[in-house]
Amino acid sequence: MLDIFKKNLKYKYEERLTKAFPKELHSDLKIVLKIIPFENNEVKLCDGKIHKVNNLIHENELNLILEKETLTLPYRLYFDEPNSELEKGLTQKQKDVLNCIYLRHHNGYLREKRLNLLSNKSEKWTVPFVMPLIGEYVYELLPIIEKKVNKNTLNHYAEFTNENPKYWQQTESRMISYWNEYYRNKFPELKEYLGLKIVNRIKKRTYNTVHN
Repeated sequence: MLDIFKKNLKYKYEERLTKAFPKELHSDLKIVLKIIPFENNEVKLCDGKIHKVNNLIHENELNLILEKETLTLPYRLYFDEPNSELEKGLTQKQKDVLNCIYLRHHNGYLREKRLNLLSNKSEKWTVPFVMPLIGEYVYELLPIIEKKVNKNTLNHYAEFTNENPKYWQQTESRMISYWNEYYRNKFPELKEYLGLKIVNRIKKRTYNTVHN
């Protein structure tokens, strides 16, 4: 009975993660999902202690549009990283799929690690995973994001904001709120804050895209 329960949970996790990616990536995603350790539900949480977690994917979700396709991203993930040897066997695209999955992880250090591992030649489907990080409290993510929001990828971000105007506004508001709460002493002027610089870069390209 316990094995059946675990299999049902694994299927549920795989189904939810499949909804987070465009259909064109589903064949690569299936390979990636095989190496994720869904069977281990004893994980280290923010208090540094090991806890038994009944649901390795938070019930809250984020619905976003990418090229007219609706993607449903989980709010947070709690499963461990895969075996490093298994990960080495993935193609670069599959590694980026894996990295994007872990950008939803509850551990900020792990999000930072996976963001660093994400290819600099970011494709359009990575944007829904990277953009939410602009509106998070972990400042260390912003210098990495700044490098990824570059001349080669800026149009992807601009197009994504046009498809998701409400979410883009919420992301900007969260960024400002976290600056005010945690970083105002270090950056007294909002214009000095890297999060705003990234947002303004995207907004400028979005404006030019719409008006040209």
